Amino acid sequence: FGIHISVCIMADRMNKEQRHKCMSRIKSKDTKPELIVRRYLHAHGYRINVKRLPGTPDIVLRKYKTVIFINGCFWHGHEGCKYFVMPKSNSQFWQKKIERNKQRDIEKRIQLRHLGWHTIVIWGCELLPKNRLATLRALEQTLNKIFLLNNGAKVTADYSNEEDFYYDHYDDFFDYEEAEDYYNEHSD
Repeated sequence: FGIHISVCIMADRMNKEQRHKCMSRIKSKDTKPELIVRRYLHAHGYRINVKRLPGTPDIVLRKYKTVIFINGCFWHGHEGCKYFVMPKSNSQFWQKKIERNKQRDIEKRIQLRHLGWHTIVIWGCELLPKNRLATLRALEQTLNKIFLLNNGAKVTADYSNEEDFYYDHYDDFFDYEEAEDYYNEHSD
């Protein structure tokens, strides 16, 4: 008995116009990952508000003064993620586009922070079935922490204790000075 693994690398079967049409139809609103988070939050008593804010957040929780961005790993260049692979064809275009998306993400998070909003980023890969429940529970813990902080409570966490772990894409863990430096270096 033996195991035979074959890998087939195929060239793109679409011409440039067909690929453009296909890529342009990818939804940017009400995506499956966004609906998963929205339904979970609603089922757990969170009420979602729509508000015009910089970056057009996917979810706005006004009571928590918190916005949530649910980023696709490819479109937002999720570093170190196996689902983010730079395309081989037209790579210069894609590299420039994804880098600009990353710069815009930083710019909008900085603007939101200056307006007094907390920001949370959830990556699409974190909502795959094997990670989903842990991600959603960590999100809920983080929202509880934000609520307490917003209401004057002193919150401490022991990150060696799993129960005190908060979602690590929450803006308390986001280095805004480093982000502003990065943005200033890479903006046009």
